Amino acid sequence: MEPGNAAASASRFSFARLGKQLRHYATVFRDPAAEALATLRGHKLRSALTLLGVTLSVAVLIFVVSIITGANLYIQNRVANLGSNVFLVLRFPIITNQQDFFKAMKRNKNISWEDFEAVRDGMRRAKAVGLEVRTSGKVRGDTQALDDINVRGVTANIADMDVEEPETGRYITDADNENRADVTFIGQEVAGKLFPTVDPIGKTILIDGQGFQVVGVAKPIGTVFGQSQDDFVYVPVRTFLKRYGEHGQNLDLAINIQARGAEWMQETKDEARTIMRGRRHLDPNEDDNFGILASDTIMSLWKNLTGAIAATMVGVVSVFLVIGGVVIMNVMLASVTERTREVGVRKSMGATRRDILMQFLVESAVMAAVGGATGIGIAYLLSTLVRMFTPVPSQVPVGSVILALAVSTAVGLFFGIYPANRAAKLDPIEALRFEI
Repeated sequence: MEPGNAAASASRFSFARLGKQLRHYATVFRDPAAEALATLRGHKLRSALTLLGVTLSVAVLIFVVSIITGANLYIQNRVANLGSNVFLVLRFPIITNQQDFFKAMKRNKNISWEDFEAVRDGMRRAKAVGLEVRTSGKVRGDTQALDDINVRGVTANIADMDVEEPETGRYITDADNENRADVTFIGQEVAGKLFPTVDPIGKTILIDGQGFQVVGVAKPIGTVFGQSQDDFVYVPVRTFLKRYGEHGQNLDLAINIQARGAEWMQETKDEARTIMRGRRHLDPNEDDNFGILASDTIMSLWKNLTGAIAATMVGVVSVFLVIGGVVIMNVMLASVTERTREVGVRKSMGATRRDILMQFLVESAVMAAVGGATGIGIAYLLSTLVRMFTPVPSQVPVGSVILALAVSTAVGLFFGIYPANRAAKLDPIEALRFEI
C-alpha cells in the first residue's frame, strides 16, 4: 500500500473511532439525563421537595449578587460620581468609627478661602481648581415656599467638573462671582414647584429671605435612594460667603480639583496634600488634619460593606446547599433500592460498574442542575421586579449564573457519589432476586 493511501486509511479509522466514542459518551450521558428528567416529571411534588434546598440556595445567591451588582453601579454612577477625574479637599475624610470622628472634630480645621487660593495658585498638575460650599435653606417663590433645599455656592469652573448641566439659561459665571451678583441656577424640582406654568428665567426667588434672579435651570438628574437630586439652588460662592459668612459653623467648604486625566489622579492628589500640609505646618510624622475624598474612596468603602454582606450570604447559602445535597443523596439512595432489579438486569446484560456509576451520577447531577436552573429563574424574576419598582438597577451577572449552575451541578455530583457507588457494587444475582 502506498504511504499516502495508508495515511488516509489511518485518518479515516481515527475519525471513525472518535465518532464511535463520542456516540458512546453521548448515550452514556443522554439516557440517564432523560431518565432523571422523566422521574422529575413523574413525581412533581417529591421532586419539588427534593430540589427545594438547592433551588432556594441558588435563588438567594443570584438575587443577592444581582442586588449588590446593581447597587454598585448605582453608587458608582449616582453617589460616588464626583465628576470626571475630580476629587475634593475638605475638612473631614471618610471616618468609619465614632472615636476617630471625635478626634477629627478637635483636630481638623475648616477649609478656608485662603486654603482655596493657596491650592488654586500652587497646583501645577491640576486641570482646574474650584470651590463649593453647601448648606440647607428655605426657598420661596410668589406663592409657594420650599424647605430643606440644598443651597450651594460655587465657582464658575464647577460647571466643567460636576454632573449638573443647564437645560435652559446658563450656569454661574466668573463675572457673577467677581461682582457678588444675586443670581441663581436652580434644579428641575425647584423650577417645577415654584414656576409650574411659566419660564423661570429672569424671575426672582427668595433664598433664606434674600432675593436672587434665576439665570438657569438644570437638566433633570433624578433620585438617589428615593431622595430627589433636583431640589437645589446654586449661587456664586462669593455671594454665598457674603450672605452666610465665610467661617460659619455649619458651612462645609470643599476644594474641587480636577486632574488632567485618570492617570494623573494620584500625582495630583499628592500635590494637593503637600500644599495643604505645608499650610497647616504639619510635621512629616503627623497625620493629615484635612480630608481628601475621591470616587474610588467612596467605592472602596461601599464594596467593603457589600463584601461583608456577600460573605454572610455565602455562608447561609452553603448551609442550604448542604441540606439540599443531603436530601438529593437520600432520594438517590431510595431510587437505588427501588431500581435494584433494574441494576441486576443491566449488569447481567453486560453493563459494567462504570456504566452503573455513571448512570446514577448523571441522574443526581441533572436533578441538582434542574434545581439550580429553577433557582436562577426565580432570582431573575425577583431581580426584574426590584428593577421595575425600586430605583436600584439590579442586574444578574452572566458569570454568577454560570457559577451557580456549575456549583449546583457539582453538589449533585458530590452527594450522588455514595448512592451511585452503592448501586455499582450490587451483585447482579442478588439484585435479580431482590424483592421490594
